[in-house]
Amino acid sequence: MTGPWLSIIGVGEDGPDGLTPAARAALNAAEVVMGPPRHLSLVPTGGERVQWPVPFADGLPLLMERRGRPVAVLASGDPFWFGAGSVLVRDLERSEWHAFPGASVFSLAANRLGWPLERTVCLGLHAAPLTRLRPHLAPGTRIIATLRDGAAVAELGAWLSGIGFGASQMTVLEALGGPRERITTARADALTADHAHPVAVAIEPAGPALPLSAGRPDETFDNDGQITKRPIRALTLSALAPRAGEHLWDIGSGSGSIAIEWLMAHPACTATAIERRPDRAARIRANADALGQDRLRVVEGAAPYALDGLAPPDAIFVGGGLTEALLGRLTRLGARLVVNAVTLESEALVLAAEARLGGELLRVQTARPTSIGGFRGWDNAFPLLQWSWSP
Repeated sequence: MTGPWLSIIGVGEDGPDGLTPAARAALNAAEVVMGPPRHLSLVPTGGERVQWPVPFADGLPLLMERRGRPVAVLASGDPFWFGAGSVLVRDLERSEWHAFPGASVFSLAANRLGWPLERTVCLGLHAAPLTRLRPHLAPGTRIIATLRDGAAVAELGAWLSGIGFGASQMTVLEALGGPRERITTARADALTADHAHPVAVAIEPAGPALPLSAGRPDETFDNDGQITKRPIRALTLSALAPRAGEHLWDIGSGSGSIAIEWLMAHPACTATAIERRPDRAARIRANADALGQDRLRVVEGAAPYALDGLAPPDAIFVGGGLTEALLGRLTRLGARLVVNAVTLESEALVLAAEARLGGELLRVQTARPTSIGGFRGWDNAFPLLQWSWSP
């Protein structure tokens, strides 16, 4: 056939009544209609009907087996707004497909609530952990999120309550746009599982927001004492200077605080945390998950051996365990490098490298007040030498 063989059709809860004439024509012309059972039940069609399997990826070979035949795939609302569209066309030429979007659940929810969609955080949590919400939870923020099913509503309420957001105002939106539509409101700590799929929630958070600046409080991260402390972390993130889309190696990650704050700088940033101790690696994963940064990759092992095969970095942080061999390897990678040296041995390596390669040196020492008898004095931390270098 000439022209697109694949039609991606966004279907709402109102079934065929919500389809545009063009979408209806594409559906009628299809020899094969694929989709999940709920969508197939909403849109009566002739020809071959194929139920899309679970997990979703298992349906892609079924689709490709029919490549070149007129195929319609049914998806929810707008297939390219937290939907399946981008996955369906990932390996296709642009000339092979066309899309007929319907109203997304986010648009429908915003219209029900009277919220300006352009100032509302929209998240797809139907196939993602609830902790993805954490960076967005702040008083005054409005959030609309899709959920897996009715049971996930109660799970969300319990999770929000557990992190101090039990007083958040929640609006549960079920089957928007169809005859089963139902909208209910409750506090997060009063949510139940008595809700039907498809379901979304609108959240007006009430609880302790995370700071937006680098150098979050140390207690934000579970740690065993191996953590770059807040003032030094702020200086280190400033030196690393994360930019959208860049990848970080955090070598000797400890609690993961540097890598996690790098990820929090922009949703397009990525990071790999390298940690030789299994208990600390597990703690890094838990910290990343709790703060909604589950895209952090954690590699157990010691550098430089654990670096083999990793995605190339744009920036590298070394907080400990510096050796001459490691330093030599890192400076050949073409990435920005920030090293925090505390020991005399690592200081010597850094000073020699700066004399040879240039870069910027910064010596920092912090102090906190402590009791001395009935008086107070300064408890000085170890001085730190920071070397920042760009190739």
